[in-house]
Amino acid sequence: MSALRRRAPLPAIVVASVFWLLVGVGCGVLLDRQIQPSEASSRQPGPDYSLISQAWRLIDRNYVDRDKLDSTPMTYAAISGMVDALGDTGHSTFLTPRMVRENKEALDGHFAGIGAEVRMQEKQVVIVAPMDGSPAQRAGLKPGEFIVKVNDKATAGESLQHVVDRIRGPANTAVKLSLREPHGDRIREVTLVRAEIDVPSVTWALIPGTRIADVRISSFSKDTAEHLARALRSARAGHAQALVLDLRNDPGGLLSQAIDVASQFLRDGYVLLEKDAQGNVRPVAVRNDRDEFALPMVVLTNSGTASAAEIVAGALRDHGRAKLVGQKTFGTGTVLREFPLRDGSALMLAVEEWLTPKGQTIWHKGIAPDVRVVLSADVMPVLPDTLKHMSVAALAKSKDTQLHEALRLLQGAHGSPRSVGQQADVD
Repeated sequence: MSALRRRAPLPAIVVASVFWLLVGVGCGVLLDRQIQPSEASSRQPGPDYSLISQAWRLIDRNYVDRDKLDSTPMTYAAISGMVDALGDTGHSTFLTPRMVRENKEALDGHFAGIGAEVRMQEKQVVIVAPMDGSPAQRAGLKPGEFIVKVNDKATAGESLQHVVDRIRGPANTAVKLSLREPHGDRIREVTLVRAEIDVPSVTWALIPGTRIADVRISSFSKDTAEHLARALRSARAGHAQALVLDLRNDPGGLLSQAIDVASQFLRDGYVLLEKDAQGNVRPVAVRNDRDEFALPMVVLTNSGTASAAEIVAGALRDHGRAKLVGQKTFGTGTVLREFPLRDGSALMLAVEEWLTPKGQTIWHKGIAPDVRVVLSADVMPVLPDTLKHMSVAALAKSKDTQLHEALRLLQGAHGSPRSVGQQADVD
């Protein structure tokens, strides 16, 4: 997961803990709020430090492989073990100093690696989403696939960080992954070449033969809301009369950006609700300093839609602003706060749960679409960069049935957007 930042480094609130195979740790959503130590729980768990110290001394004095007695990794392993004992698999986690740095780089939108986000699920490493334009996307990695081997070595029993470390590497070097399908035993092998990746968080294009804009948000990084505002202004200038908002395979990002993005489509009300450990619920309001984009719209989701992307999808659906088309979202729903440690490492701990404006729980459940359309495993979504170069005939032949259903809904409910098969005038 990542951390939210103001102008100076601050503790951050994050939704959902995941790892970027780009540089290291990725994150879901971050909140602009500094939490002082006094806000933390006053409960003292009373750890048995003498027992911990006894175990440490026994290992130090008696373990036969003396070269393995390195205090730093042993300390980090002990901290990781405490977090793992919470049972919050895939969410609360411990970050080494290197992982903290990589996490910041991920939020800045610069990556080095294969370009996929992963997390632990049922003690296995699973793909959450490939990034747009990444080696992972070009190789056809799919949300829900399990990574069972890296360079022919099994991942069973390994920690998420260990698997990530084995997949990462310098640009222009190769890594071989063995992937198991989500609901079956079929294994396929893929060799990817790692790369330096700078992913634009927002892209858009007019859909050929229509006056419908296709706007794609691939992640919620620090400038996503402003990039979206520019895209929407351009869509208006291009005489767009409706909008498809594509959140498929969007793993999330900064909470502040999710709020700003949702606020560009909503007039008032709440973007989400935050529930703390005591059951207290705090609503997060729509920002009223954003121009509202009032054209009709449909939102595309799938199993790679996570975290900040789920917040936006849930807000737009609860407000009746848009229908969701596609597949159930990933199901990220805890708010993680980053607690920096003195050596530059950090704890990411689940301290709150976020809900949709109507109080729907997302954690482990996801958001079911209004119209369920499943893409087969061999079909890649049609994205704006492809739409810019597609003809009307090519679009009609594409197998992206989720996009086709979004067009059908917009054209059926609103007669003004041109239908596919009719060439729009170019102004």
